[in-house]
Amino acid sequence: MSDIGRPTVKASSWMYCEDFVAEDEVLLRAREQAAELGCTAVSPGTGAALAALVAALRAKAVVEVGTGTGVAALWMLRAMPEDGVLTTIDVEVEHQRVAKQSFAEAGLRPTRARTIPGRARDVLPRLTDGAYDLVLVGADKPSYPDYVEQGIRLLRPGGTLAIASALAGDRVADPARRDEVTTIVREVGRRLREDDRVVPAMLPTGDGLLLAVRR
Repeated sequence: MSDIGRPTVKASSWMYCEDFVAEDEVLLRAREQAAELGCTAVSPGTGAALAALVAALRAKAVVEVGTGTGVAALWMLRAMPEDGVLTTIDVEVEHQRVAKQSFAEAGLRPTRARTIPGRARDVLPRLTDGAYDLVLVGADKPSYPDYVEQGIRLLRPGGTLAIASALAGDRVADPARRDEVTTIVREVGRRLREDDRVVPAMLPTGDGLLLAVRR
């Protein structure tokens, strides 16, 4: 394949894209709390992409694996209809407590977010087949393969699976990197690329956002 016309993304352009939609004080505080608690939050560019995707899907039912302090959830909830509900799963009860505070500070009704403490591999199988518009996987990379299969099962036709940190700190694109986590994330991308059930795309926003639309 020719490289003619292929753009090179410079750091300044990447930062411009990441800051294109600014975060307000509520999101910034949630991001600061994530850093204090040692949990990873999606980048502003990834959050904006998720919000745009949720709005395009007119998503009323969203599942999130990995609540953190609610950064991604805030982006998505604000883009969802008023009657939309986000179900978010996390093993850390303290993280979910902080996330609920962020939701309240943002003026979101408590009924808009259903927080479920526990392991996603235990919770996801209990959710209804084909009932969700979007499933976001953003935690526990070693379990990504299981979450992807569960996510596809949960999606309605036209629904979208979104996988955050799909470039794993730029390691996925380097074939020489073969540590366990990088290999797992890389294999997830390869499987989705070859899966006839979905239409995949990799966005270079944040640390990579892998999308797969259910046919």
